[in-house]
Amino acid sequence: MKRMPFVRPTEHYDLQIKDIDEQICALIKQRKKISNNNPGFPPFESISKWAENYELYEDFLKAVFGTLLSEDHFKPMVEPIDFRKHIAVLKSIEKDGFFYTLTSIRQYSNASVVTLNIDWDMTTELPTNSHNHSFFELFIGEEYDSRMMNGGSSTGQASYNYVISPPLSDDPSGVILEFREHGKPFKNNETGNQIVFRL
Repeated sequence: MKRMPFVRPTEHYDLQIKDIDEQICALIKQRKKISNNNPGFPPFESISKWAENYELYEDFLKAVFGTLLSEDHFKPMVEPIDFRKHIAVLKSIEKDGFFYTLTSIRQYSNASVVTLNIDWDMTTELPTNSHNHSFFELFIGEEYDSRMMNGGSSTGQASYNYVISPPLSDDPSGVILEFREHGKPFKNNETGNQIVFRL
């Protein structure tokens, strides 16, 4: 999702630690390389031991490793510019009491935007895995970067906007849009539920 610009929290910086901070950056890069950018999360027992050995707070270390796990979420997102046209899609899928629709693709000079709409009948009891606490990640292929820009929900309806870059072809025939459901907004919380639209 779109983030607010980061504001430097203080003007103070102790230049004596500059070399140490650069070493931290080098170690993060080394960690990514050795783990093939899939490090997982340290066992709590290890975190407790490190907190004791290095006089750090356990919750602080959990936050540090949690941030390292979600580095992809900090990748700059393409901001769509120069709207060109709408491409009609008009596709729908009904699954487990939910009605998923894609109406169109908005084409920009540098990106495409798709909106996933979800409707459900509020007068009937929904399954326990109701989307109310779920998130959907859009996957198209390794050549595309696709991320949720924004979204929201109200009684019986939800809507999520996704930015895709580079932009899809003006003739997207054959493109597969795969929406993968997550219990939390991170890739390692997939529920197994997938909504797939073949254009």
